[in-house]
Amino acid sequence: MATSTAQQTDHAEQVHDKAKQALGFVPNLITEMTKENPAVGDAYLTATGIVEEGGVLSSAEQQAVILAISSYNDCHYCTKAHAVAGKQAGLDAETVDTINEGGLPNDDRLKSLVRATRRILGKRGWLSDGDEAEFADLGLERPEFYEIVALVGIKTMSNYVNHIAETEVDEPFQQ
Repeated sequence: MATSTAQQTDHAEQVHDKAKQALGFVPNLITEMTKENPAVGDAYLTATGIVEEGGVLSSAEQQAVILAISSYNDCHYCTKAHAVAGKQAGLDAETVDTINEGGLPNDDRLKSLVRATRRILGKRGWLSDGDEAEFADLGLERPEFYEIVALVGIKTMSNYVNHIAETEVDEPFQQ
């Protein structure tokens, strides 16, 4: 069922309020999403919040995965935004730069997560028994794989919107 312009405007305002509460401001990505389709901005923020709060990965690990996804998808916006978020979550600048440049971090757990993320992306989720066994030897199993898949879905949404809209990177992310 199509929604009216007034309903769209109300929904956009609610999404902006949710972004302000979660992030302290409304990023250009959210402005772009809600300008065109508030449901997309709402879905993005809601899914992000659920995984951030209830996932098995730490904040730093989630950010390493998100950086791997965003660099894989060549997203000009998210690589910058999550470089800042990654540092706030405890990743050092060298780790952030290494992931964004397509390399592997020095930390063994982060290295495994980034490798698994790239493997899942490259194989479109079709991990073999051998892939699963390889990563199990490194301490990664289905709970981590499924969270990576969830983050791939969430970040692909934002990465592709940024590709289409050529979203301007917000000042707080220009570091």
